[in-house]
Amino acid sequence: MKKRIAFETLGCKLNQYETDSLASQFFRAGYEVVPYEAEADAYVINTCTVTNKSDRKSRNIVNRATGRAKAAGVVLPAEPASAAGANAPEERRGEPIVVVTGCFVDSNRGYLAERSDITYVVDNKQKGNIFHIVDAHFRGEILDPERMQTDPFSYPVAERGFHTRSMVKIQDGCNNFCTFCIIPYVRGRATSRPLAAILENVRRLVDLGTREIVLTGVNMGRYRDGESDFAGVVESILDLPGDFRVRISSLEPEPLGDRFVELLGHPKMCPHLHLCLQSGSERILLAMRRMYTLGGYLELVDRLRGSYPAFNLTTDVIVGFPGESDSDFEETARVCREVGFSHIHTFKYSRREGTRADRMPGQLSEAVKSERSERIREISSENKRRYRSALLGTVQTVLVESVDAEGRAHGYGEHYVPIAFGDAEARSQGGIMENRFYPVRLTALDEGEEPLLRGVPLRIPAAMVARSRA
Repeated sequence: MKKRIAFETLGCKLNQYETDSLASQFFRAGYEVVPYEAEADAYVINTCTVTNKSDRKSRNIVNRATGRAKAAGVVLPAEPASAAGANAPEERRGEPIVVVTGCFVDSNRGYLAERSDITYVVDNKQKGNIFHIVDAHFRGEILDPERMQTDPFSYPVAERGFHTRSMVKIQDGCNNFCTFCIIPYVRGRATSRPLAAILENVRRLVDLGTREIVLTGVNMGRYRDGESDFAGVVESILDLPGDFRVRISSLEPEPLGDRFVELLGHPKMCPHLHLCLQSGSERILLAMRRMYTLGGYLELVDRLRGSYPAFNLTTDVIVGFPGESDSDFEETARVCREVGFSHIHTFKYSRREGTRADRMPGQLSEAVKSERSERIREISSENKRRYRSALLGTVQTVLVESVDAEGRAHGYGEHYVPIAFGDAEARSQGGIMENRFYPVRLTALDEGEEPLLRGVPLRIPAAMVARSRA
């Protein structure tokens, strides 16, 4: 019987990229990749451990998988007899296997290793071997992940993923050791993927029809491969032929030079960065051991907005860091309002055993953290509506991700804003196709918690539309 495999992914875009790549391997080998809630022969959970909340979610997802696997360990009907008349051997589905991988494994190995209901515990270094581990299991062979070769860039091209965009991993690990962060301990030291392998990955994806490439890593600004730095990687990708655009996932604000800022004006480059701030207080940034100052961060923002006035900036903010005073927090709130981040991913500080911040005095109560988190979320919501309203009347090049039953297309513009468009006329002309670029003039902004921009498609080729950045 055709084996079925299901994936659940928590956390960052790097995890999403790795899951997509693993799913593609199974798909090419003849497995059926099914939704995580469906019955499957194998469940793979790619976990996260960035906060205590992430740990709880990872444990809950693992518990659900092991409970489902135990309940599903039943005998299914045998396959019918072959056409030649011979009796087919009875096929049985035993208890599904459960594979747990990702950062939660590296931070909670002892807890997971003691559990008899988990079939394989695979750390980040061995994650790329999961296909071989599971495939060997179903062939009756048991492979020990600890004895297999490791390569953080061994993932093949994700030809069949769960997302319209295709991610390309260019870097892994981090050397910064921010005082609150456990990632260097679970992802390891910074390492960079060879430029030639990155470019070959992008070529393959473009040949397969990918229209948006998303570069991902833990700390991409520190990329180094010989003479190539991060700006060099971006420039080399932009020089490749094809009808595609490039987006960058979460980025640390150091070190980004003039060359990189200039590249953001390239026609294939998306004018959006998720530029991690964490705090608007110089004192707290120093206590966090961030590799930049607030002054340097704001100088970079000014350079971006000076070159591209409609440039979209989103960010991460941690509230309730040990010793964060009311005035420290008010500085963060002020910076968030003044920069006008269109989305702020807000984290309440989470104590992580083994980090320096866990041992710092001045730990704040959950009530204070929750109050400050809500304040930042309110600012984020106001900023989002203001930014999207300012785009009304401009033209966005929308990459269509889906088309609903009424013919309305949904996708994202180059500034990473959600847009819906389409009407009866578009349907009468043959409809709008997924994974295609369409120039859309923005005409309205829906009300709601997640304001959606609506627009009218222009009847000219997208390549002829100058992207509006004013």
